Amino acid sequence: MNFTATEAKNRLGQVLEEARTRPVFIEKAGRPHSVVIGIDRYDALVLASQRGAGSGAEAGERFYAQFEDWVDEQNRLVDKFGVLGEEFRPW
Repeated sequence: MNFTATEAKNRLGQVLEEARTRPVFIEKAGRPHSVVIGIDRYDALVLASQRGAGSGAEAGERFYAQFEDWVDEQNRLVDKFGVLGEEFRPW
């Protein structure tokens, strides 16, 4: 749902009720400005952000720890057979 900033100010109660079930977009001067979301969605975003925090190297380490056997097998196959279509790669 979209509101102008003036509408959002004048109908704050409705904006808050809408935000409980879906994001409410606020426009100012005809352009997107802000989004109002419910606390449940906010908490989920914060939790997802915290889980995904860290460097790419950490993410790679977590992936490897979870799928170690599969990654090792893929690496073994690449060592044995090479990369399919490698001759067509520009590098």
